[in-house]
Parts: sequence; C-alpha cells; structure tokens
Amino acid sequence: MAARRVSSLLSRSFSTSSPSPFRSQGRNCYNGSRVVRRFGTSSAAEKIISPSVQVSYTQLLIDGNFVDAASGKTFQTIDPRTGEVIADVAEGDAEDIDRAVKAARKAFDEGPWPRMTAYERSRIMLRYADLVEKHSEELAALETWDNGKTYQQAKTAEVPMLARLFRYYAGWADKIHGLTVPADGNYHVQTLHEPIGVAGQIIPWNFPLLMFAWKVGPALACGNTIVLKTAEQTPLTAFYAGKLFLEAGLPPGVLNIVSGFGPTAGASLASHMDVDKLAFTGSTDTGKVILGLAANSNLKPATLELGGKSPFIVFEDANINKAVELAHFALFFNQGQCCCAGSRTYVHEKVYDEFVEKAKARALKRVVGDPFKKGIEQGPQIDSRQFEKVMRYIRSGVESNATLECGGDQIGNKGYFIQPTVFSNVKDYMLIAQDEIFGPVQSILKFRDVDEVIKRANETRYGLAAGVFTKSLDTANRVSRALKAGTVWVNCFDVFDAAIPFGGYKMSGNGREKGIYSLNNYLQIKAVVTALNNPAWI
Repeated sequence: MAARRVSSLLSRSFSTSSPSPFRSQGRNCYNGSRVVRRFGTSSAAEKIISPSVQVSYTQLLIDGNFVDAASGKTFQTIDPRTGEVIADVAEGDAEDIDRAVKAARKAFDEGPWPRMTAYERSRIMLRYADLVEKHSEELAALETWDNGKTYQQAKTAEVPMLARLFRYYAGWADKIHGLTVPADGNYHVQTLHEPIGVAGQIIPWNFPLLMFAWKVGPALACGNTIVLKTAEQTPLTAFYAGKLFLEAGLPPGVLNIVSGFGPTAGASLASHMDVDKLAFTGSTDTGKVILGLAANSNLKPATLELGGKSPFIVFEDANINKAVELAHFALFFNQGQCCCAGSRTYVHEKVYDEFVEKAKARALKRVVGDPFKKGIEQGPQIDSRQFEKVMRYIRSGVESNATLECGGDQIGNKGYFIQPTVFSNVKDYMLIAQDEIFGPVQSILKFRDVDEVIKRANETRYGLAAGVFTKSLDTANRVSRALKAGTVWVNCFDVFDAAIPFGGYKMSGNGREKGIYSLNNYLQIKAVVTALNNPAWI
C-alpha cells in the first residue's frame, strides 16, 4: 500500500473518572469564567453494538500449542466502551517466559527455521499475509473490541497494513547478504549476516496488530525465533495472529506469545539470560527499566521506540483550513493515543487567532461514540487508568491558566470516552506542553519567527517526530533539517509506509523500525578471513 493511500485511509478512520470542574451533560466550550453547553453526547450513551466475532484464543502460545499459564492464573481483558469484561486471558509470569524461551531456543538451535532457504521463509510469510486478508474482518473486530479504536480504522487501514508489512519483510528474506571485502595481504575476507537468535519483543496497547508486525516481520525475515509479550490491555489479536502463523506453516517454537504484566512477564523476558536481543515499544520511563534489565543480565542489545511530544508547526503562509484539518488529525487520531501525535501545535502569531477558532470548531464537530458504528471518528480511551491520566492533564491545563476552548470532560457515564479538548494560550513550561498526555488534548502555542520555533520545538527530552506546514520550500528544508526528530512530515502527518524507517532521537529511543534499517536489529555481522596461498589475484 502506498504511503499516500495509508495516510488517506487513516485520516478517514481513526466508568470511573476523576471529578471534572466542567461537568455537564453536553460538550463544553470554556469562555472566560463561563462554561457554555454546545451540544449533546447521546452518541456515546446509545446501545453498543455487539461485535460479530468470537474470542477463541485466550491461552499462551508456546512451542506451537495454546496452553494455560503454569500457575493457572488468568486476568480480565476489558471492553473500553463499557468497562465490562470481554474474556479471561492466561496470565503468564516468569515460569511461562522461561518455557517460551526454551521453546524458542530449541527452535533456533535445532529447528528448521534458521536453516530453511530464505525463499522458503519468504513463502511462509507470504502465505501468512494472505491469511491476514482472508480473516481481516475478525482481526479488525477483535482489535476494535479490545482496544477501542474505530472499526473503520482497523478494517480499512491497519489490517491491510499488517498484510503489507509481512509481504514487505517476506520480500527481504532472500535479499539479506554480506559483502566481499578487500584487505591488505593475501586474504579472502567476507562478511556474513546471521540471525541473532532468540528475540524478546514487548509490544504496546495502542496499535497491537501493527506493532506485532513491526516486531515479528523483520525478526522472522532474518531467521530468528521469537518470544513476544503482549500488552495486558490488548492480548486478543496477537493470539489470533499467532494462530494464523501456525496455519501458514510456521514451525513450532518459532513464534511464542505470552500475555501478562510488565513487572512479572515483561521483566522476566527483559532479564532472561537466554534471550539474545530485546525490542520494546512503550513509555520512556518503562524503556529505561527495560534497558537496565537487558544490560544487567547478559548485555543483550535493545531496540527502544519510546514516548514523544511532537511539534506540529504552522507557518503564516500556510493554507489555514488545510492546516487545521491536518493538525486535528495529527493530534486526535487513534483517540490521541499515538506516540508521535502532533501534541504541540505551534502556530505563527499572524494566523494564530484564526487557527484557534477553526481548530475549536473542528473539534466540536468530531463524532465520538461506539467505534463499531459508522461515522464515528473517536472511540474511548484504552482503560480507566489512561482515562484518569488524561483528565488530570486537562485539569492541569486549566489550573496553569491555559484557555480551555472546548471539551475537557467525560462523555456519558459508561466507558472511557473523553470530549475532544482544545487549549489555546499554552506556554512551553506548562505540563500539557511538556508531558506526553496520550489522549485527545490539543495544545496550541504561538510563535513569531523561524529561529524561535526551531529552538522551542527542540527544547524537549523527546525527539520522535515533527510536522511542518508551509508553502515555502526553503522554510520546509531549513526546519526539517533543524528539528531533532526521527521523522519529519512536511505538509502531511502520520504517513506510515512499510519502507519508511521510524524511531526517535534523544529520549524517544534508539534503533529504527520498518524499512531496511529494521533488519539490522535482528542480525549479527561476522567477518570471515581466510589466508590465500599464491592467489591468482587479490
């Protein structure tokens, strides 16, 4: 799928709470000291749709079989639309991680996967992509049910991208090779690119299927075996995806999937002495812990894709209507639960007031409700903990004297729905401009000139992504090169193609996912030097 088409598809898609100072039965617009009711929120309170999919896989996948946790424990995975239980899922811990690592080690050391021809591995991955497309409705329904993202987004963008990613990595499987290197003296020197071994992978809850592909795809293409830990909030689609891999012909033990919690299963995987490589996507704070565990065990290399606080910069020459729509998408996509969300919207002072009014109007039009319904743009936050975190940041914004233009409250009294929220007159020192909120809260800041906005945009511990919106090629070139971020989108945002590398500067992580660069995460480089006697030539 072309990058432009992915971006277009995504842009069309994507009950407990803390007390709010702006409680009402409708959406709010905060204007000075008044709270003005704008419109009702009945869409979130309507009867929810029952997903047309069965939850068939809730056990751990170890050595080609679905099995209970060794302890027999389970935990509940929750429907974020209602807060009700979807299913009881096996709760893996250290013993289960050890079982999975042993299966992966045996499959790597003794099994056929690393010894297959690269073409054979490629064919299995291609069969898998075909099965993903065949079962796209079930995968999309499970993803929406367990995560809360819109079914439109899951079905038309994310599941197709899942298949696309595996086809992309299947194409790489038989194109991984070393070099012949010239050296001084009578020597033949070659480099071999070998699979690294057992890869431990920990994925987040905001894009469970896509993160599954970002991790599993390159690891398999390189000939590795895997132990993957799901996020405890969203285990269901990984198990279904694992079942499809078995159906595609993946040998037992090559892909093992353990559901469980970070302090038990996650920590055990990160610190396991027989895991050769670690890949993690999640928060920066957790990434620090993961890196420490990896270093203090067997010094396994770790790829980290962590948090972000991405600037979205709108210059005075921009088409304001297009900039407003793109900035809205950059922030509110996936309920704002996006590590690269354009969560610091910098707008030039000459167009600032116009932009704010139009951004507020766009947010007020955003349709929030059951993500299985047609026309819904925004579903619930993932769980009560994330809901309460976002509400705390909204209160922080009000208390720090940012102007709450609209939103700021819960929708309905069931599930974890939050009104699309817009703050203006935001200052760089405010928490809402510094911290990763991971929710539907847009912070709009004012700037005067290019030098100022470059400096302010870079004054953050994060460096995952950025957006630049301008008609000037000179401005776009200058700013995109000056920003300290792993991805800079110019007059677009959230364009994710299988071939485009993704990763962060600074405390947004290290290493790259997707594209050719991701293969480096899962390969060892070996130099082989052979002495030559009377060579015909060197």
